[in-house]
Amino acid sequence: MKASLSRSGPRGARGFTLIELLVVIAIIGVLIALLLPAVQAAREAARRSQCVNNLKQLGLAIHNYEQTNQCFPLSCNAGCIGSSCNPPNNVGGAWGSWSPHALLLPYLEQNALYQAANFSFITQGTQDFSTYGNVLFNSTVVRTRIQSFLCPSSPLPQGNFATTWGVPTPGNSYFGSVGSSWGFSGTWTNAPNGIFRYRGNPVAVRDVTDGTSNTVAFGEWRIGDGDNSKFSIQDIVNVGSGTNLGGGNADTPNANMPVGAAALPAYVLTCKNTWAVSGTAPGGSQAIQRSTIGDLWAPGYFSHTLGNLLLPPNPPTPNCLSCGGCGDNDGPGIFSLSSYHPGGANICMADGSVRFLKNSTALQTVWALGSRAGGETISSDSY
Repeated sequence: MKASLSRSGPRGARGFTLIELLVVIAIIGVLIALLLPAVQAAREAARRSQCVNNLKQLGLAIHNYEQTNQCFPLSCNAGCIGSSCNPPNNVGGAWGSWSPHALLLPYLEQNALYQAANFSFITQGTQDFSTYGNVLFNSTVVRTRIQSFLCPSSPLPQGNFATTWGVPTPGNSYFGSVGSSWGFSGTWTNAPNGIFRYRGNPVAVRDVTDGTSNTVAFGEWRIGDGDNSKFSIQDIVNVGSGTNLGGGNADTPNANMPVGAAALPAYVLTCKNTWAVSGTAPGGSQAIQRSTIGDLWAPGYFSHTLGNLLLPPNPPTPNCLSCGGCGDNDGPGIFSLSSYHPGGANICMADGSVRFLKNSTALQTVWALGSRAGGETISSDSY
């Protein structure tokens, strides 16, 4: 009798039970929850580091400019560029003046763009030439996007504006500080107390008696989203020329802190309350709010390339403008530090160093950092 040669078949592989599968999924979920914030934090740290590097480039650029011209760059009118510290048209008032950023282009490895600009004309617009009709000028230069002017943490502007001929604006995350000042005109009796100004006499290192390491030259802000139909914290609210720090007088001693400290809270409250409603601004037909801050790097005005240090970073109130009938934001107001970095915003001092200013910084410290010759004492742990 032959032996039966039988072989048992392979046993079937055992699968996961439902409970085991749920446990594995739960473990994966916990790991993602633990790792995702760390990944996001690492990415933000890299973006913040690049933002710091951008500001360091600006700090180095103004020093190279100052060594060449014996002054810091001035926002001034068409035709005054290239005249060092004595621009011939520094007293006139023409919309479309060139910004400090534009004057710094050769010191930021943007000499080709600087050479392409026609500084005999304003930053953007048309000129009526009898032979050719209306001709655009500086359109290519003004709408060129410069990466070193953009914080990587900030979304790029999406709006199409008439100032850039219907194409997205290039954006600008960094403003030149006029100081702890509500106004920006250097021709005022109560001229700004910071590093930069529009018209008048430019500031030199010798004027910064508080020390270049104690005075802010550049700060960052959130670029506007270009959507005026919704409320965004970086909006610019126009409260009209009759609402200001001097009871209707723009050129007032209250324009500079700390002299205007008593008048500032009421002004901020008016801006906040105006932001909460819709309509048109007093004295003009423009929308009360505009989300165009940081849209351009070429014009030398508030909201484009000039800002101030009146409030700590990321205030719970919008930016504010006092200019009835203004078609642009070329009037006095509040254009504050803000950022997408947690807890504060980066600032570049006049010596080129970059520091982080916390949201919790006291008003008096913010004002002291903004002014170039206030005589304030700032402790190392005050911000």
